[in-house]
Order: sequence, then structure tokens, then C-alpha cells
Amino acid sequence: MGIAHEKMCCKGSPDFYVTTVDYHGVPASDLPDFDLSQYFYLSAINSPGDAMKSSRESRNRHLSVKALENILDSCKVELTQIDEVWPNLYIGNVAIAQDRSALQRMGITHVLNATHSKQGSLGNQSFYGKKIQYYGIAAEDSPEFDLSIYFKAAAQFIHKGLKKKDGKVLVHCILGMSRSASLVLAYLMLYHHLSLEDVIRKVIQTRAIYPNRSFLKQLLDLDIQLQSKLRMCRLL
Repeated sequence: MGIAHEKMCCKGSPDFYVTTVDYHGVPASDLPDFDLSQYFYLSAINSPGDAMKSSRESRNRHLSVKALENILDSCKVELTQIDEVWPNLYIGNVAIAQDRSALQRMGITHVLNATHSKQGSLGNQSFYGKKIQYYGIAAEDSPEFDLSIYFKAAAQFIHKGLKKKDGKVLVHCILGMSRSASLVLAYLMLYHHLSLEDVIRKVIQTRAIYPNRSFLKQLLDLDIQLQSKLRMCRLL
């Protein structure tokens, strides 16, 4: 392993060692502002081959999208307008989200709308006034839409809402099955350190959800990233 890969006077490379020695290079600088920690995990693994093997094994340890769909198919509850899926955290449809009187009776303090500015969705901050804090994401329920870019921002909004005294958060889309459910699953993974399989099994106990296949794949990628980070922390 070359810790000064491509630095002056350091000639190490796979070509230099040919086939007799496995080589891995880290282009580190011996400077106070250089972040060496980003290379700790790969350096702790025996070889580059083992690093690729570890990545493959990590993916193999996770369920496939089809297996996740089978879990979703096992849901026994009926689809309703709104359900509490975690303490003070609700998933609902657009009808309940636009019923401000009902939300006030329930004590909802925060609304995350995954269909902001979409047809049939009227929500914005002026619609809810000062009593309810609003956050909108203009997501499409389609295979081409990258919902993952909103996972962290949505999770942060949910987390802050639940941390407020008497905070109650509603996350909704049109039906309350795909877009909103995906954002709630991401929140539970990010802030409660649960696996994707665990959060799906938890949520379907009280809410009928069904993220589209693309969203499940994006959630699966997040799951793999988070589990890899946990394993890396255990090595350090």
C-alpha cells in the first residue's frame, strides 16, 4: 500500500509492481488540513480485491427489490386517509392534508407535502397559515424521478418537527402510498438507524404503503450506504 500515491519521488502503481504484488494507492498529503479519515475503511481491508468483495457482500446481505415488494404485499391493513406510523408521525393522502380543520383537531404542527405544486395538491405555507409549518417537495411518482436527493432534507424537517414540544408531523402525497411513504422510510433509517426491511415491516403494521420500484431501489442504496458506515465505525 502506497500512502503517497502519485506524489513526488513515489513511483508505485499496479504497473510498477506488475502481477507479483497487489498494490493500493492513497494520494495522501502530510499536511494539517488533509482528511486522511476518508481512506481508513479501505485501508483496513486487506487488499483492493477484498474491498470489492466487501462491497458485493454488503449488497448481497440486503434484500432485493422483489423481496421488499413481497414484504409490502404482506400488509393486512386497509388504506385510509391518515395513519400514525411512528409516535406523532403520520402518513396521509391529499384529502386529509387539505382539511385544515381536521389537522388542527389532530394537533398536526408540521406538514411535508411530497406533491408540492402538483395537480390536485393545494398546499403551501400561506394555505396553512402560522399554526402549521409547511415543507414542499415537487416529486413525481415515476421510475425516472430521483427522490433520494430529498431524503436528508425531508428527514431533517420531520426530525425537527418531532423534536418540538407537542410536535406532530404529517407526510403526504396524493394517495399516501409511494412518495410520502418513501420519505418516511428514509427518515426512520437515517435518524433511528433501522434497516430498510425493519422500517417497512414496522410501517405496514399500521399503514398500507407501496413505494414504486425505483424508490425502493433508491432506499435500498441508502440502506447499503448506512450499513457500510456502521461497519466502518466498528472498525475504527
